[in-house]
This record gives sequence, structure tokens and C-alpha cells, in this order.
Amino acid sequence: MARPTTQPTARSTRTQGTPADPKPQTLPITAVTCLEDRAQVTRSGRLGLTEGVQRVLIGPVTPLAVDRSLRAEVVADDGTATAIDARVVRTYTPEPANGPGPDASELRRLVHELHTKDIELTRREERLRGRLALITQAEHELRREIVEHTGYGSTDPQRWAGELDRLSAEAELRFADLHTLTEEKSALVRRSRDAQAALDLAERAPEELTATVEVVIDAERAGSAELRVTHLVPCALWRPAYRATLAPDRRSIELECDAMVWQRTGEDWSGIALSLSTARPTLAARPPSLVEDRLTLRERTQEEKKQVEVDLREEDIAAVGKVAAAPSGTAELPGVDDGGEVRVLAAPGPVDVPGDGRPHRVRLTTFSADCAPEAACAPELSEYVSQVVRFANDAGHVLLAGPVELVRGSGYVGRGRLDFAAPGEEVRLPFGSEDDFRVVREVTESRTTAALTGRTVITRTVTVFVSHIAAPGAEAPGTVVLRERVPVSEVSAVEVKVRRDLSEPAPDAIDDQGIVRYDVALSAGERRRLTLVYELHASGKVTGL
Repeated sequence: MARPTTQPTARSTRTQGTPADPKPQTLPITAVTCLEDRAQVTRSGRLGLTEGVQRVLIGPVTPLAVDRSLRAEVVADDGTATAIDARVVRTYTPEPANGPGPDASELRRLVHELHTKDIELTRREERLRGRLALITQAEHELRREIVEHTGYGSTDPQRWAGELDRLSAEAELRFADLHTLTEEKSALVRRSRDAQAALDLAERAPEELTATVEVVIDAERAGSAELRVTHLVPCALWRPAYRATLAPDRRSIELECDAMVWQRTGEDWSGIALSLSTARPTLAARPPSLVEDRLTLRERTQEEKKQVEVDLREEDIAAVGKVAAAPSGTAELPGVDDGGEVRVLAAPGPVDVPGDGRPHRVRLTTFSADCAPEAACAPELSEYVSQVVRFANDAGHVLLAGPVELVRGSGYVGRGRLDFAAPGEEVRLPFGSEDDFRVVREVTESRTTAALTGRTVITRTVTVFVSHIAAPGAEAPGTVVLRERVPVSEVSAVEVKVRRDLSEPAPDAIDDQGIVRYDVALSAGERRRLTLVYELHASGKVTGL
């Protein structure tokens, strides 16, 4: 393993008796591992070695290569070669001041000529406008002279008329030249813009800062060897993306797992073995910050001992493998949700990723699975009925959280979000709303307090109206799953009771999290009314309800 060194300038040194090869050898990029905000690039290839210590130049490489991450390894056929040192050598070559270099393309020369001509026309325009300003000023001075001399009784009409005619003729001539120049400049600007756009598509701007990798190799005998150079580069990242297609019968789903890759490292990745990792190497760059956490202890007052203070709060239902959401008001950190464990995915074949900074979609896996469709509605959150499908993760790997494109029988229906899912875990994915249903929700509340004990009873009645407005014979789900929620008490002084005798119809199921489920079967044109009644019983010591 070679020892990385930092080379701040472009100068190079020589080992005694071992001249450097002035011509860099090309070592193609063969493998790339994209991390969350950077990439690890691996170059490999075979080269011929001579006996003794020698210096090999590899290039050109991106000048963004991180010096401290540079590693070089030599594997000789007979195992007699070792990489002693490796470093990145950067060279600054400023752009020629007098125009493109001798190796510039005709298109680049044309862009330079058009730019030079545009500068010349701009200067001519400035000179013309300056002359017009002088003519205007001279005309104002002449008119002021006419007014002043007329007031004194000294007039010279013939001279004044001649000078005014001469100034008007001169101004008219200059305005004509300015008009012609403006048209010529507008045509030149359009031509220059088209040429610049063609140049941007055809080739890149010449790099002012270039780099090569200099590797010192000690070979006991001449022969062939494989050189492998690895280093990190910034300006590269990836994010997961998905495309879900629901079958027309809504019994199966096809999920395409892709990766969106961006890179602007200064090099194109052609035919590489691409790996995608969720590792965050920057997390180990600094220790966690310590904040002061003070705990205080005090005696409760007599009033506090007699009362039990409660409040109603929102709580998310936790599930196995689900990452806790950030507190309200806290900005979500950008990155890939990997469930707290580093995940590595690999592209099935060679991949091409141009270094243009644009997103490129890379296909990872595709699988089909049986799904269970469900027309679900939570009237407290939204009065729309959504088509939700549940299926198992049969991809053979984890599904990282990311955006998903939703496709149904009618085509593209929108975008959603796929949460993190372990292999075999059930995935829940909504596919838009079902417009054949209408839901209306009403809530009423009453409160009674006993005079002797102070016990309070709060009765809430939730009424939901569901209508199926589909035409007879239309293909639409006839069963809607409605979910309402009731409070869940954490203290013995407060009790929550669902009045099944007063609810119409009685709920189909109630879980430990307070989720009440109704399975409502509706035919086309049918309308149903559901009533849910629950009570909150609080003792006289309870405050806050």
C-alpha cells in the first residue's frame, strides 16, 4: 500500500538515477463507489516495468482528487514490484490572453472571433452615442444663444438657421449609423449565442487546472504488472428512486428500483462497475458536541398533590424498522435513510455516467409481487378515499426511503414517497384518490360533571357520511376501509370507553393504539351513515381536559 503525500504545487522531483517518464500513461476508471456526498474512484490497468526504482505518471486525472485518500497498489506477475510512494501533481495552465490555442477547434475559434467582433461593435456604438450627445449639447447651446441675443436685440437669423440645419443633418446621419450598427449587433449576438450553445454541446472548456498521479515503483526485475490507484473525489452523489406500476386488476405490482447519480468531477465514467453506498465518511471527522443537561428536584406543593394534570398530545405509532421522525420545527437533514446501518447496492452491469452535473438514472433491480388493494380513508386527516396497496419487499435487498413514480392503468398518476423497508417487510404504497367516493365528517361533543364527586364525562360523537357515486357497472372498489381514532389514556385517573351500544354500526375492530376500523361495503349509488360514540371519564382530581 502506498503512502499518500500532498503536493501543493505542480513542480516534480526526481529520484537519483531514475528519470521520470515525461508522457503520462492512461489508466481508465474501472470502478466507482458512490457515497452519500462523494465518490471513491478506482483506476486499474496493466503497464510494463523496468528493473529498479522508476516513476510512472498516470493521467490526466481530475484535479479534485483528495490527496490524503490516494492509494496505489502494484500486483506484478511474479510478485516482485512494490509501490513506494504516490502523490497528485497539479499543473496550472492559464488560458491564452490572445485567443484560443493552436489546438483549439474551429467552433471555438468562431466563438472567439464573434466575441471579439461584438466587443468592437460595442466600442463603435459607444463612440456614436458620444457624438450624438455632443451634437445634442451643441444644439442646446445654440438655442440658448439665440434666446439670449434676441433679448439683447442682436439677431443673426441666417447664421443660426445654417448652424441648426448643419446640426440636424449631422444628428440624422449619426442616428442612421447607430440604427445600422444596432441591427448588425443584434444579428451578431444571435449568431454568437447559437455558436456558444453548439460549443457547449460539442465540447468542454479547456481545463486551466490539470492533474496527474505520480507513482514511484520499485521492481526487482522487468516485466508486466497491474497498477491500481484509488482516491476520493467530491462533487458526486446519489439518491434512490423508484417506479411502481400497478396491474389493471390491482392484484400485482411491479417495482423498479433505480438510483439517480450526479457527478461533476471533471471526468466521464464510462463502462464502470458502479456501487452505491450509504456510508457517511464525514461523520467520523469530528466528535459529537456535548451540551449541558441539568436536572432539578423540588417538592410538590399541596395543590399539585391533590390534582392530576393531563393533556392531549399527538403521538406517531412506532413500528419495527421505522426511523423516528424529527421533532416539530426541526429541519430534516439531507441524506439517505438507511435504517441506521450502512447499505451497499451494486449496478448489475457496466454503467456510463457523464460528468455534466445532470441526474442520470441507473437501473438496479426490478421485481413483481402480489399485492392486496385497499380503498382507505382517514376522514380526520383527509376526506379523500385513496387506493392503497400492500405488498412484501421481494427485491432481495432493503428498499431505501426515496421518491416513487406511480403508474396505474390510466398512466402516470403522480409521485409519492417510499419509506425504508427491510427484505420481506410489508410495504404500504398509496396510488392516488378514488374519485367515485365522497366522505363528509362531523363531530359533536358534550360534557357533564357530577356535583358531589366532581367526575367529568366527555362524550364525543363522530358522524361520517360515505357516498358511492360510481355509475352502475363501473369498475371501482365497493368496500371502503374507514379509520377513526380515539384517545388512549396513560393514567388511571382518565378512562376512555367506546360505546358500542350507541355506535351505529359497531366498529369492526379497535386496536391497542386507539385506531377504530370500519369496513364499509357500498354498491354504486349507495350512501351510508356511520356513527362512532366514545366517552372520556376523568376523576375530580384531573385538570387539563
